[in-house]
Amino acid sequence: MNAFSSHPVVIRELDDSNAPAWDAFVDACPQATFFHRSGWRHVLEAGLGHCCHFLMAEVRGRIQGVLPLVHVRGRLFDNALVSTAFLVLGGPAASETPIIDALDRAAIKLAEDLGVAHLEYRLDAPMHADWHCNAALYAYFRKTLSPDVDSNLKAVPRKQRAVIRKGLAAGLDTRIDTDVDAFYRVFSESYRDLGTPVLPKRYFAKILSVFGPRVEIVSVAQQGRVLSAVMVFLHRDQVMPYFGGGTRAARQYAAHDLMYWETMKRACERGFRVFDFGRSKFGAGSYEYKRHWGFEPQPLYYEY
Repeated sequence: MNAFSSHPVVIRELDDSNAPAWDAFVDACPQATFFHRSGWRHVLEAGLGHCCHFLMAEVRGRIQGVLPLVHVRGRLFDNALVSTAFLVLGGPAASETPIIDALDRAAIKLAEDLGVAHLEYRLDAPMHADWHCNAALYAYFRKTLSPDVDSNLKAVPRKQRAVIRKGLAAGLDTRIDTDVDAFYRVFSESYRDLGTPVLPKRYFAKILSVFGPRVEIVSVAQQGRVLSAVMVFLHRDQVMPYFGGGTRAARQYAAHDLMYWETMKRACERGFRVFDFGRSKFGAGSYEYKRHWGFEPQPLYYEY
């Protein structure tokens, strides 16, 4: 008999009153990620205009599982219910199968009620043998850091290490920034050069205002002008450089490479154990770039 067989599992939607309890559960649950935090509901609704349904499973009034869902629809998107849209990971965060099953049933019922084309979970490990799974779209890159800064630099392959040293020798100024305008200028320029649609600035401003000290911007500047910048998420023992970009001039000075090295170096000095380089499409330029740093790709499992 499992611990939940004699007590009903109640599914409710997150609201502001139970956000602290939700986040306390996320902090304690090994399966939960930064992308399961309650603040994403405000960020995605206010920053991007998508309706969120953040489901939580309670047993005897205590949260035992969470499932953040985003209803994505519009001219550029399918009509879908995604955990978690615009982010790397999602899916049910719970340690007990009955809780996961209850969250799944609630998500499927919600998808049917909303009339979406599909329900999608973004996972770092397979969860449902009977769901369609695409594990050939994105790879995930992360590794454990050494507590010694020099050891982390030596672990970077020789060619990439030489590029980092070029950035270190260029006399650039690296700092922790709070200026969303400077970050957005270089981020949007980078995305537009790649022909990639750019998310609105209000989205990034909302991330900073909602998550506060859990988010920081690492920027690299030359004579006061920012060349590259990355928005970094901090979660438990993990540091996650997530949204990054730079100007065309950044390449001349290896500012991108210096930016990521300084993020790694600071993480090591502050006691973080895991450097999470995020996701990239298999075969894309960013995929190869992360491999040049010595990171091994791990498939992400998109289940439908």
